[in-house]
Parts: sequence; C-alpha cells; structure tokens
Amino acid sequence: MSKIYPVILCGGSGTRLWPRSRASKPKPFLPLVGESTLFEAAVSRCPAEKGFAPPVVVTGHKHLDHVEEQLGSGEGGQILVEPVARNTAAAIALAACRLPEDAVMLVCPSDHHIGNPHAFADAALAAADLAREGWLVSFGIEATAPETGFGYLKRGEAIGAKGFRTAQFVEKPDLETAKGFLAEGIYAWNGGIFAFRVKDFLNELQMHRPQIASVVAEAVAKGREEGRRFHPDADTFASVESDSVDYAVMENTQHAAMVPADMNWSDIGNWHALHEALARDENGNSVRGSGKTEMVDCRNVLVDSDGPRVSVIGLEDVIVVVDGDDIMITTVAGVQKVGKLDGAANQ
Repeated sequence: MSKIYPVILCGGSGTRLWPRSRASKPKPFLPLVGESTLFEAAVSRCPAEKGFAPPVVVTGHKHLDHVEEQLGSGEGGQILVEPVARNTAAAIALAACRLPEDAVMLVCPSDHHIGNPHAFADAALAAADLAREGWLVSFGIEATAPETGFGYLKRGEAIGAKGFRTAQFVEKPDLETAKGFLAEGIYAWNGGIFAFRVKDFLNELQMHRPQIASVVAEAVAKGREEGRRFHPDADTFASVESDSVDYAVMENTQHAAMVPADMNWSDIGNWHALHEALARDENGNSVRGSGKTEMVDCRNVLVDSDGPRVSVIGLEDVIVVVDGDDIMITTVAGVQKVGKLDGAANQ
C-alpha cells in the first residue's frame, strides 16, 4: 500500500489568542494543550509506522524558523515556503505539484487539537482508501454542540464500509439552524482536513480554478531547492488568485466524500475553545502558565499568566491572560472580539 503524505498547512496571524499568540509566533508553535506545540502534535499524529510518509509543510517566511526548529532534523520531508499567503487552494496546489501524481495527500491544519490521535489515524486510513478510488474526502467531525462558527457537511449515501458521499456543504449556520443540524444527526463539522490523490485534486482544480492550477504549476517549475526547503518563484506565485480549497474544489467536485471522525477535535479558534480543550477542576476552572493563581468562588474561569500573580474572586465565564506587559480580560461571550483589539492588530 502506498504511503500517505501529510501536508501540514502552517500559518496564521495569531490575533484570536492574543496576547499569548502573536503574528511573530502564532498558535501552531505554542504548547497550548500539553507539553507539545500544536504543530509538533500535528506532525506526531502521522508516524511512519502507521503508513505515513515524512511531512510536507507549507508555510511562509515569517514562520520558517519556528517550523525548522520544531520539525527537527530527523523528520525529513519538505518545507515549501510561500512567498505570499494565497489561501488554502494555492497552498495545497503547491504541495500537490511537489508530489507524485498517484500519491495520497492528507491535508491537515497545523493549529488544531486532536485529543484522540488513534481515532484520527483510523479516519486517515479510511479516507486514504477512498482517495485511492478517486474520491476527494473531507473529515466529518462529530458535532457535539450547535456551533455557529463552523461549516457543516451533510452525510449522503454510504460508500464502502466507512465512508459517505458528501450530500451538501453548508456555510456557518445561525444558532437555530445549528440546533436543527445537531438534532437531525446527519451533519458533521467541516474541520478543514482532507484526503485526495494528487492527480485527482489537480484535475479538479484545473477544471474549476484553472488560474490557480496553472500559475502554481508555473511558480513551482521556476522554483528553487534549498536543502529541504523549496521556494516557488515569488513573482509568479504572487499573481495566484486567493481562494479556499472549499470554495475552489470541494464544493464543486462531483466526487466529494466524507469519513466520520470522532476524535476529540478542537480548532482552538479562540480562548473559550482553548479552555474547553484543557483539564478543569470541579468548578470548571483552569490554570495555565508559570504565574501563581488564586481563585475564590469562581466558575468556568481560565487564567493564563506567564509570571504575575493573578487573583480572581466571584467571577464566572471569564478569561484572564497575562503575557509580559499585556493583560487581556474577557467574558466567554466576548472571545470573538479579541482579534479586533488594538493590541492584537498592532502587535
């Protein structure tokens, strides 16, 4: 059986977990859940003994040092350096142009938390089997709450033992619609994890977004090797249209499939999501960081301090973060606005 190539997309502005995460060192490179960083965990979930090839990492110049440091010298693989960010369709096309046409790509964001890596590996192997049959496969992550911040996948008829056709891609719903999805039981979250053969992806991209397909191929043809790094031609790549893989390919293909994945997944998309991924005490409180923390009569409070003592009394559903000279305090209801703060925007 041919190996599965993990393609790890590594970027981000770091604003939604400010002040701990910053543009200079966004969340993939931070140990937010456990001792490993999210990027290190993404790499370790794809070991050779499970049938995975060395990783292909797609990143930008400003994150290159973090990738090199955390990938280590023993992992092998490739680091593809985007001259500019052009969204996920171009990033995945860049990796596809550097792999054999019959290879199965497993596209993974670098900044997600997956609490059950064994379930992830099982879903990846099932998705790869479908991909070898010509399907473009999404992970359908079990919906455990009526989330309005995620897109959804509607499950269609079964394909083989573990897969289904994707009957519909659904944009982020309002709360009542999300509650209906949860009750119906055939909708899953779209977590942005995909599997497909290189040639199938490139054919679909050429069909639906020919500009992206042709310009990325040209940028790769004109690119240069630098050890395990590869630099596509900067001027050519800069002219690529910016589009997500969902809009460019997955919502247009007639060969969209999904595999269910119940793997304790979180996109760690804001401070509340991080709090939910962490261990809590009997009152729902969590403490991170090296600072001393005292809580009295608190419920569902997260304190993350890198040194200063933090004392919290009588609060509920609140997050307190101390990073150097920056202090951020928000209610759970306000976490989506963190990235709009002046501190986050001008870090």
